[in-house]
Amino acid sequence: MNATPPFALGTGVTLGYGHQVALAASDFTIPAQGVTAIIGPNGSGKSTLLNALAGILPVMGGTLSVLGGPPGRRGVTSYVMQSPAFPTGTPITVGEAVAMGLYSDLGWFRRPRARDRARVQEAMERLDVTALAGRHLDELSGGQRQRVYVAQGITQRHQMLLLDEPLTGLDLVSMRTIDAIIHAERERGHGVVLTTHDLDEARAADWVLLTGGRVLAAGPPDEVLTREHVEKAYGLGALHPATTDLLDDPACPPHRPDSTPDMAHGNRPRGYGPRQPPQGMRRSPSRGLMLPWCGVFTLVR
Repeated sequence: MNATPPFALGTGVTLGYGHQVALAASDFTIPAQGVTAIIGPNGSGKSTLLNALAGILPVMGGTLSVLGGPPGRRGVTSYVMQSPAFPTGTPITVGEAVAMGLYSDLGWFRRPRARDRARVQEAMERLDVTALAGRHLDELSGGQRQRVYVAQGITQRHQMLLLDEPLTGLDLVSMRTIDAIIHAERERGHGVVLTTHDLDEARAADWVLLTGGRVLAAGPPDEVLTREHVEKAYGLGALHPATTDLLDDPACPPHRPDSTPDMAHGNRPRGYGPRQPPQGMRRSPSRGLMLPWCGVFTLVR
């Protein structure tokens, strides 16, 4: 992966809004191919960094190059923001929304050619929204609408697809559909940079940036998503001592000692240890990390 020039190279990059710093001086590299996940707590600078990579937000300090030049050049990135807002009742159909991905090539007034229409059709088929082509956006569910936005994103010519929390709050069908697109982009020679709160999603990536007010670590998932790094990002060192494989969660029934017959025979009720995490929590496949949907980590052995 590192044999080719990087997609992005940041040296002392400082980002923010007005005089408020959102991402302190950071050095990092993002490969040009594969999937890169940016993970960190709320307010840690994930979306801010994505905005800078898209050329929407200028850097406050340091240097940031994208494929050897300034961010925001046409044909380099396609950016799908998190749940873009649109006025209720806006008379835009699914087909028209996806076709907006052609605007960077055609502008507002040139008519699409047959090959342009084929790009739109292919994108809708890949995101399974072809049957919705004539429906208005405000008639869709959140998951359907997100698939439309991703279809628009892959219609636009790009070398790197930028996705801001593309799977957050979606139904399972939409999550699987968009996740398949994310990893298919790699096979098509494109790169993907996405933000996420989900450790499992980050572990499925090829490269990870961990943010916590600055870029704390960058590299392969197994090197970045260590207990030490995650505790530094989330400030969880004193939350639960790592002396047990049980998880204390106030939403679950009180646990009993390991010596009880049920525990000794492996019949663990919900909320007991790593075999069956409490409702709403997901267990990472390694490192003993558990992530509740609310976005707060609890660490177990």
